[in-house]
Order: sequence, then C-alpha cells, then structure tokens
Amino acid sequence: MALLSLQNVSLAFGAQPLLDNVTLNIERGDRICLLGVNGAGKSSLLRVLAGDAPCDAGRVVRPAGLRVTRLPQQVPTHLQGRVIDVVHPGHEQDHEAKRLLEAEQIISRLGLDPAAEFATLSGGTRRRVLLAHALLGAPDLVLLDEPTNHLDVESIGWLESHLLRSCRTFLFVTHDRAFLRRLATRIVELDRGRLVDWTCDYDTFLQRKEELLAGEEKGWAAQDKKLAQEEAWLRRGVKARRTRNEGRVRDLLKLRTERAARRTRVGSVQLSIQEAERTGHRVIRARDVAFGYGPRPLIRGLTTLITRGDRIGILGPNGCGKSTLLRLLLEAGQSGDALRPQQGSIDHGANLQIAYADQLRARLDDRHTLVESIAEGQEFVNLNGGRRHVIGYLQDFLFTPDRARQPVGSLSGGERNRLLLACLCAQPSNVLVLDEPTNDLDLDTLELLEEQLATYAGTVLVVSHDRAFLNNVVTSTLVFEKARPDDSGTWLGLDDGWFVNEYAGGYDDWLARRVQPLAPVEAPKTPPLPRVDKPKKRKFWEKDRRELDALPGHIEALEAELTQWQARLADPVFYRSGKPEDVQHAKARLQELETELEKAYRRWTELEGLSKE
Repeated sequence: MALLSLQNVSLAFGAQPLLDNVTLNIERGDRICLLGVNGAGKSSLLRVLAGDAPCDAGRVVRPAGLRVTRLPQQVPTHLQGRVIDVVHPGHEQDHEAKRLLEAEQIISRLGLDPAAEFATLSGGTRRRVLLAHALLGAPDLVLLDEPTNHLDVESIGWLESHLLRSCRTFLFVTHDRAFLRRLATRIVELDRGRLVDWTCDYDTFLQRKEELLAGEEKGWAAQDKKLAQEEAWLRRGVKARRTRNEGRVRDLLKLRTERAARRTRVGSVQLSIQEAERTGHRVIRARDVAFGYGPRPLIRGLTTLITRGDRIGILGPNGCGKSTLLRLLLEAGQSGDALRPQQGSIDHGANLQIAYADQLRARLDDRHTLVESIAEGQEFVNLNGGRRHVIGYLQDFLFTPDRARQPVGSLSGGERNRLLLACLCAQPSNVLVLDEPTNDLDLDTLELLEEQLATYAGTVLVVSHDRAFLNNVVTSTLVFEKARPDDSGTWLGLDDGWFVNEYAGGYDDWLARRVQPLAPVEAPKTPPLPRVDKPKKRKFWEKDRRELDALPGHIEALEAELTQWQARLADPVFYRSGKPEDVQHAKARLQELETELEKAYRRWTELEGLSKE
C-alpha cells in the first residue's frame, strides 16, 4: 500500500491547469526529486501533498496518523517567538527531553542561535529554522522545497547525511545537481500539467528525456504536415454527401481539436550577457589584505592577482565574510562608505565596468513593475549596439506581456532571479559579480547561465555553494579556511577570523587539495564509552556530570571525522589513486563512526534524563 497517493488530481489558477488529472503514488522508502521549470507548479504540488492546499478535483489518499512535514519556498509571515519555539513548539512540555535534545542538535548543525528571535532573522536564516522544524522527529514523509538554498557546503553535506540516515521517505525540489545525484532514487517531472515518473537516476533521466522530446517533436511535425494536407484538400472543395468524404471531414475536425489542445513546452530563456570594452590584463591585485569589524578579525593574509578572463569562485561557511570580501575587492579606491582593507592594499586595473547581483536581490524594488526594473520607465533597452523593445526583451526571459506590467513583489523566487539576470544582461560589463546566482533557478536556465559564463570574455567573481556550478564554471577558487601552511610547511592556525586560500580549479579540485588535513587513519585515542544499558533509578553522581560535560565535544569530534570520511568516499580521485584495501578500510571506519555516534547520542539522552530526576 502506498504511503500517500494522488488520484486524478487537478488544480488550476488560470487558463492552463498546473495539475491536469495527475496520479502519483509515494511508497515507503522513496527518495523522489520533483523536477520542472519555474512556474510549472512544483510548490503547489507540495502544498497539496502536505494537505495545506485543496485540489479542484480528484483526491489525496493518506492513512490515518501519517505525519507529513514540509519546508516551504516562501517563509510564512505568522511565525513568532524564538528559534527553539519555532523548531520545537511546546518544548516546555517535553518532559522526556528526547525531542528537545534532537532539536538542539539540528539547530546547532544548521548554525542557528536557539535564543534568537525569529522575527529579527534574515530570510535565508528563517528558511534554515523552518528546515530544522521539518526534520525534527523523523516524520513519515518530508517535503522539501529547495532545501539547499542559503546553506553552506558543510551544512549541505550534513543535510545529505541526515536525510539518508534519519529520513526514510522524502520528496524534494532542488536546483543542486550534486545534491540530486546523491539522494534521488526516483525522478518525477511536472511537465505541462502532467506528472511523468521516470524511476531512475538523474543522468539516466536526462538521456531518456532528450529521446522523448525528440520523438514528441517528430510526432507533432508529422501531425502538422497531415493537418496542412487535409486543410488544402478541404479548400479544394468536398462532396459532403459521399460517406468517405464525410469521415475525412470528421477526421480533419478531430485533428484541429487535437492541435488546439496541444500544450507546447515553455521556451528556454534567451540569455546573452552584454560585454563592454575590454579591461587591461590586470583586473584586481590584493597584497596581504586584512579586514575586520572593530576588534574582531575577519579576513587575514589575502594575496591574489585576478586577471582578465579569470572566473573566480568564492567558497566558505555562512557568515565567514564572503560578501564582505566581494565589497573589499570591488570598492577599492572609492569614496564614501566604501570598505577599505585595514592592512595591505587592493589595486584595480583600468576601465572596469562592473555588473553586480547581490545575494539578497536588493537591486529589485518590489513596488516597481518588471518594465521599470529593466528600463527605468523607458520603452527600449540598448543591446549590443541596437535597440530592443522592453516587452520583447522580457519575453526572452519567459515573462509574458501581461506579466511585464505587474509589480516585482508578485514574482516567485525563481522569477525574481530570472528578472535579475535580465537586468544584468541589459548592462554592459567586463567584470560580472554574482552572489548566490543559482538559488531558485530551474535546471534549464542554470545550465544556460553556465554556458554563457563559460564564453564570457570578461572576468567573473561568483559566490556559490552549488558544487556542480563551481565545477562547471570557475577556473580558480578563493576559500575561507582556518589553517594555512607557511613557506616552510609549518601549519598556521586561527581561532578567530579566516585565511583566504587560493586553489586552481573548482569544488572537486579544492576537495582533493584543501589545506586542512583529514583526520588520521587510525581510530582516535579516546576512552571507550560505557555500555548503554537501560539505567536503573539512581543518583546523578559527579562522574556522570563530568561524562555529560565531555560528551558534546566527543560527539562533535566524531561528526567531524564522519564528515571527512564521507567526503573522501564521495571523491572519485580517492578511488582512482587509492588501493582497494584503503577503500575497504575507509568504509569500515565510516561504519564504526556511525555506530559510535549512535551510542554517544543515546548516552547523552540517558545522562540528560538522569540529571533532571
């Protein structure tokens, strides 16, 4: 029996239905990725599955007691209280404290402050809070709408491991192809109101989808040719009284009806980046740059040379200062509120024309229409020496003429990102700066953006946690790290602030050569944890207190080593360069760590409960 089923469900908000008599069965243990272009109705489908929105026809079948949680794409406006109140409502009545302990662990791994007021948080941080709420308590089915948005690489890796370890059944929407490839066992595509179940991995889906579309185009071409021939025959005249001719006319009318009902695929974005006059060979040079806010150091020892044509990726944990680094590199020599290094120097080359897309999309004013955002009230935009009407230009980015007059505030996350790309492409540049450009984009637009950046003759600076995007686009990477080897090979470490280290290549190249060493191969020399048996009622002794105080550090060390071994086993270079016995040892150590971690969590729960008796 299916865990949850859609049976002949329809849903429409306009002339074309988002869901057109669709059926879907979710079985226990499924890991489903839902794909579709922006605006296809993926978020609406997740709301129907969660029971948060009614359907126009059909029914949703779920067994009694089924617990479904959902991470929405848009943050609800009614939530109040502290982070812990949103993640675990009613935690004050959690007398066993098991769920509270799990909530605190998830909050910690997502880099959240449990005492922070939800209303004061940024949009990205609020989404991380909602993600923690959706994961809490091992629900029967988890629905995730773009779960990797606003997560750094370490948090994405933890989320992947947590879903595989703790969530048996989940359905997710994502643009992150590395995340998709690791988790999905089944692909379901929402295409023109219909659900197509591919039951395969992502790479097989791409191949089969291309074959299907080619067959569809061929069939439509044959149908159109036949329709044109029959229309020509009808125009030459027909003797309707002959039975054969009457049947032919009925067939023609049927062809007309089928052609009128045909739903073609939404076109692809027509994206072309305008290039300004070339810069000199040297674009930006930084020498031993340090910067911080007040007494707190942030960036130390940054030395780099960015030349024309470089495509630089910037990678690091949330809050480390990636956006601050961008401002430092771009605002050198400017007056007013421009950031300047507190140590070292930053020099610009000649003739820089910078186009900048910030992470929060602050360039877009929700009160303005799409036309005003592109052309500032003008009817035409200047593109590559010519003029283009703004309505036609917006159609290249899949905005229909009626939507061009709507306010920016009515757009979805993916549509806002497309509009921002349209603004950038209308602006001639030779230095393109993108801060988290992949959030909410559908995969077709994302791949087109990658192609355009690969052929862009100017210089690109991009902040992203999308591992596949970094691999496909950048030529070198600036990474925020806590350690750096000096010229003699001695390791320099930081307790506060970050080194910005430079690596050739993209994410996988950094992963293979990063300066932070992996944990030693041998097992860590930590005393074995006591056996975890069901404790008898007894006092909470001082030795229990010491053990409880030491457990968080022990668990953190185990999780850190677990993450490192998972990264090693996920790296193709490890399999090509390592010996078979090394691979077997790595797998065995990974299994040992998972067992140790489970015991440590159980012991923590036991001691926490004992301390409250």
